[in-house]
Amino acid sequence: MDASKNQRTTPQGDPMFEYELHQLRTAELARAAARHSLVRQALKALKAAHGRDEALARMADARTGTPRPTDGPADRYTRAA
Repeated sequence: MDASKNQRTTPQGDPMFEYELHQLRTAELARAAARHSLVRQALKALKAAHGRDEALARMADARTGTPRPTDGPADRYTRAA
């Protein structure tokens, strides 16, 4: 077996190699940006949903006229009818 065939040559400096590396880096950056955007959208949707839930709870309390406990052991249990 010829030893020159087993040696790995590094194509550093080859214009096509550099171009392919650039394309890979660009694609990875685009994927990272897309993931970041999806995370931002998901967090925004969660915050909006949480805000709607709180607003609905406040509206329900306003209709009944009884304030809800905000924290403490009383809010862990259901209210007696």
